[in-house]
Amino acid sequence: MEEFLHDIAQHVEGYYQTIVDITPKLLLAVVVVLISWFIASRARGFADQRLKRKMHDPLLATFIANLIKAILIVIGFLFMFRVIGLTGVAQSILAGAGISAFIIGFALKDIGENFLAGILLAFKRPFSVGDIIESNGVKGKVVALNLRDTQIKSDSKNIYIPNALLIKNTLVNFNSGGFLLQDFTIGLEYGSDYKKALALITAMSWKLIMILKIRDIQILL
Repeated sequence: MEEFLHDIAQHVEGYYQTIVDITPKLLLAVVVVLISWFIASRARGFADQRLKRKMHDPLLATFIANLIKAILIVIGFLFMFRVIGLTGVAQSILAGAGISAFIIGFALKDIGENFLAGILLAFKRPFSVGDIIESNGVKGKVVALNLRDTQIKSDSKNIYIPNALLIKNTLVNFNSGGFLLQDFTIGLEYGSDYKKALALITAMSWKLIMILKIRDIQILL
């Protein structure tokens, strides 16, 4: 019985010593991650502002800024491994990149696919911020192009479309020609005065603030 209690005491003491030894490293790891995240966020904001002023393309500027933040966060995690003495982990990650690339790539296929699609969209630029687009039955105004998805706003709701879907499916940009065309069908009862209806529709249309005054309104019967 005494020997059994002695073994338990040794195990508890060993666990306690392990916790005491690893706690400073865990705290240091948390501090390094938080600092890396803070630096990455600040760098992202700074890059976003500078790129928007120089490139005059807010969509591409925001995408590049988000990419910079992601790279800095990855570097921060690798630095964390080095600081807390886990350089072997970082080396194993880098050395095993070839083997793990297939496993991780298969497991994170959708994320990688959307990321690559985001790069294509950022440089191909089939739309800009503020454009009205429609894809896969979803229509709205483009707000931002992120690393994984494109954010659009429709009916006061934020909708996030995976970038890969915008590449694979048909994408309609209603602002591609510099104008937004909207079609409406208005029914009239038989025997109605269509001339008066045309005059009323035309007059009401010109009062709308979103109607451009450089083109005539077309009303077809």
